[in-house]
Amino acid sequence: MRKFVLIAAGLLAAAALYAQAPAWPKTLDSGPWETGHVQGIALDKDGYMYLSFTDVLVKMDLSGRVVGTVTGLLGHLGCLDYNAEDGLIYGSLEYKDDVIGQGILRRNQSDLQYRNTFYIAMIDGSKIVREGMDALRDGVVRCVNLPMVVADYESSVDLEGRQVEHRLGCSGIDGVSFGPDFGRKDGRQYLTVAYGIYGDAERSDNDYQVLLQFDTRDWARRYAKPLEVGNMHRDGPAKPRRTYYAYTGNTSWGVQNLEYDPFTGYWLMAVYKGKKPQFPNYTLFAADGAVRARKQPLAGVPYVRKGRVVSLAPAGRIDAATGIRGWKFKYGSTGLLSLGDGYWYISENGKTPDKKQYTTLRLYRWTGADAGPFEPVE
Repeated sequence: MRKFVLIAAGLLAAAALYAQAPAWPKTLDSGPWETGHVQGIALDKDGYMYLSFTDVLVKMDLSGRVVGTVTGLLGHLGCLDYNAEDGLIYGSLEYKDDVIGQGILRRNQSDLQYRNTFYIAMIDGSKIVREGMDALRDGVVRCVNLPMVVADYESSVDLEGRQVEHRLGCSGIDGVSFGPDFGRKDGRQYLTVAYGIYGDAERSDNDYQVLLQFDTRDWARRYAKPLEVGNMHRDGPAKPRRTYYAYTGNTSWGVQNLEYDPFTGYWLMAVYKGKKPQFPNYTLFAADGAVRARKQPLAGVPYVRKGRVVSLAPAGRIDAATGIRGWKFKYGSTGLLSLGDGYWYISENGKTPDKKQYTTLRLYRWTGADAGPFEPVE
């Protein structure tokens, strides 16, 4: 991925850093934080790591030193990714009146009420220079609205004679990653955003991962505005350039972390295990980025005539009954970061006895083995 070609110069003078696993710390510890669990991680060109702890953003260097934090988001900041073209960190940012949103407001002792809003946060990491910076006042975060997500979240559909809420099972957004269009291994980098999806085992229209793809080149000029939680703007693209579907079977809350890996050409999708017994309920899937999507009917979705369905990669265990491939890998749902050349940082999150959240970012090497696609670098 082009975004990581630039990072090497900031970490070491050698441009060959990514081929040298020992140059990366084997582990990076976040320390405990009194907030929600870690949701996503990203690395910028200067070698700073960003960790989303739900409603707190933490910036660290690769020695584990905290450089700064951003608070005051009062929403669910999820998966993160770095865009080398503009030098910004992109993240999914949700505001909705459900159990997650209410829990965030209680934790922040806020009585704020807000409309359902789904943003892509564009974060200027260079401005994060101290702890306790405010997302609203310190000019760190600008946001772009995704109205099509609100429409699906708030819609009800007819499914076999009954009305069900949330079109396609949409619970909002979470996974985000930059990468080329499906069917290509290079070229223009697009932002792909994955739906969160409710784990309702009684409906048939929530068995696909929904991936919205955007060209973000003009977002800063046309749509991005400072975050104002009490006065949420509605500026954003009317629709994505493309919508893709990945048939994985239903999962609990959809794609938690999405990451394009240029080494394999795969889009990795880390999820929480689903509950439908007819599916293998893997926790990690890989969509094959080199294969063009095919327009076809969507199984169990009568109100979508045809959709662009992407292929799962020929890797991982194959379920004989469904043909779905994937892995039951323990980690990844709280942070996946492709470093290039088959190396990854993967979040291993946990909680202290006094209920503070932390993560250890561990260095892994891609193996692609059916039993487990990663091995830790010793």
